[in-house]
Amino acid sequence: MPDRLYLRLAADGRLEWLPVAEGQRASGAARAGEPPAPVLERAGSIIVFVPAEDVLLTEARIGARNRAQRLQAIPFAVEDNLLGAVEDQHFAAAEAGGDAVGVAVVAKARLREWIARLAAAGVRADVLVPESLAVPLAEGRAAALVDGSRVIARFTPWSAFTCAGDAFAAWLAQARAAGIEQPLDLHVASGGTPPRLTSEARVAVHAEVADGLAFLASHLGAAPLNLLDGEFASRHREAGSTRWWRRAAVMAAAVIVLAVLGRGLEVIRLARDLEHTEAQTTASLERAFPDLSAVERDRAPEAVMRARLERLRGGNEATGALGLLGRIAPILGTTTRVQLRGLEYRAENLELSLRAPDVQTLDNIREQIAAIPGLASELTATNPVDNATDGRIRIRSVAP
Repeated sequence: MPDRLYLRLAADGRLEWLPVAEGQRASGAARAGEPPAPVLERAGSIIVFVPAEDVLLTEARIGARNRAQRLQAIPFAVEDNLLGAVEDQHFAAAEAGGDAVGVAVVAKARLREWIARLAAAGVRADVLVPESLAVPLAEGRAAALVDGSRVIARFTPWSAFTCAGDAFAAWLAQARAAGIEQPLDLHVASGGTPPRLTSEARVAVHAEVADGLAFLASHLGAAPLNLLDGEFASRHREAGSTRWWRRAAVMAAAVIVLAVLGRGLEVIRLARDLEHTEAQTTASLERAFPDLSAVERDRAPEAVMRARLERLRGGNEATGALGLLGRIAPILGTTTRVQLRGLEYRAENLELSLRAPDVQTLDNIREQIAAIPGLASELTATNPVDNATDGRIRIRSVAP
């Protein structure tokens, strides 16, 4: 699993670093200097402690309803505590309960210097947090860390100061005179010298701290705030995920393009198949109906074929084959000794092949058909066979 990498940036620009395996507590001694590239590459997150003396911690009460409104109101709420112009300061905030907001203020120029110093060392931090916020506070007690010649003191969650070790007794006396009466936990890092304090100071000295950076790292937990906020927000982790999202988007676009191309090729293939089918249909139509008119050749083949078939079936027209048969059926049905041997419908003419005893019978049938209004009939052929006569009668529709 990736390490968490803790760094501490001193006021003079010196660095020290300490890697901590995921899920483990910080321990061991920090290493001086800039972290090597392999260490930076393994780091899943990089937390940098910056000098507490350059960051003002304070608390403000703001009645704004949402975070955006609170962030806009913070500079004006703490303006009286600032030494510089509001527009030259950078503000980071954290919820402190109710309408209280914990605020960290640092000069923008100083913050840019820190970022540039880290960049020169190849470090792109995820979190910048003042050292003072990592000094642990017990319920109802104040705390201080003696680290070398410096003391970092924290009396409330959002009130802290730093001073030289030999000046801490005077600072503590001023705090007591101002009514700050909490007992004090004094943590002394290796190499640090506990300040001389009076017995009335109510101080519990803890000398078990082996390393200042390890102590801060082990007590930070989740950083209450991050100075890399707003215009200084660190986005290099997002850039990696953005690259993956960009790659995924490119792949998705490629899939869509391929799908569209595939669909386009399919449409082209289907269009070619349709043209081939229409050509075959036209050829079949011309073979089946060689008498196609110029108008029929300009129409869709399927429409012409449908009309021709409808005409052959008789459809709803009286002149169709079925219409003609329906009209002459009573005559054929009542005539005895006559056989219907075949029929043919062509060019709107219906020809009946009949076998009758004699020509007179065939002519009698022709006359009965001709007597039907709208029909004309003629005996087109006769042929004597085996004591009978085969004949053909042509029938067509005429205007009444």
